[in-house]
Amino acid sequence: MQSMRTNYYPPCPQPEQVIGVSPHSDATGLTILFQLNEIEGLQIRKDGIWIPIKSLPSAFVINIGDVVEVVTNGIYRSIEHRGVVNSVKERMSIATFLSPKLDGEFGPAPSLISSEAPPKFKRIGAADFFTGYFAQKLSGRCYLDTLRI
Repeated sequence: MQSMRTNYYPPCPQPEQVIGVSPHSDATGLTILFQLNEIEGLQIRKDGIWIPIKSLPSAFVINIGDVVEVVTNGIYRSIEHRGVVNSVKERMSIATFLSPKLDGEFGPAPSLISSEAPPKFKRIGAADFFTGYFAQKLSGRCYLDTLRI
């Protein structure tokens, strides 16, 4: 399944007092982001520190989402990120999200499970996963924790 969203963040004279998008990891398999006007605002959390992602002309940002983390049994990790606003300039981006069909289910790939590498996540129906994810407040990577074994 594919979906798309446009994002518009108007300039804010006091950007430290607002957040464009709360910290979260994407529920999807992959997110492909194009930052239209090259204004920085995407940040990722690494070791508890927010790191700004430099906007490159004509480049895409690819985020691994929670579905990929589950299917790879944690080999590839979804990334916690947020969007911040700029004090002077507007920020615009387009994101496309690639996800499993809602009538399917997913869990760790059998080829990645062994006695040395047991499953780290439960299997779940895609519709149930997305319903649970979107029923919560965006808050880091907490919904993924509900699937951990």
